[in-house]
Amino acid sequence: MPGTSQNNPGGGRRPARLAAVQALYQMEVTGSDAETVAQEFCEHRFRDEECTDEPLFRRIVAGVPHHQVDVDRAIASSLSKDWKLQRIDSILRAILRAAAFELIARDDVPARVVIDEYIEIARRFFDGDECGFVNAVLDRLAHAHRAAEFDGPARDDLQA
Repeated sequence: MPGTSQNNPGGGRRPARLAAVQALYQMEVTGSDAETVAQEFCEHRFRDEECTDEPLFRRIVAGVPHHQVDVDRAIASSLSKDWKLQRIDSILRAILRAAAFELIARDDVPARVVIDEYIEIARRFFDGDECGFVNAVLDRLAHAHRAAEFDGPARDDLQA
């Protein structure tokens, strides 16, 4: 099956999300546009097509700036009163923006999956309290934007 491997049961979705976070970070640091950065990643950084879901990567990289106001507003409303989005580390901001985009604009992916995926991505960059921070913010955001998914019992069908 294309886009999956035995070592990566979710196919190329988590690597695509990780690459999207890296691309969003690069866009923020360099000021480059989504299309330029996405094209660079696709041409130079993706070596094994089996490991990355390129359409998902491109949807996230293009979707975050397209929905930037809604994404940032949703994150800001999910932060503690004393926190500002600009105060957050730029990698954490990229993680939260990618996840928020998926929670707001991609209802085809269960909220619990989005949260789990981006906590795992945060673990790639941080080993401290940052992962708990990502979990707390995304949980609040998911409950605000996808409340219906949390009304019933917890589901065990966590597939990205």
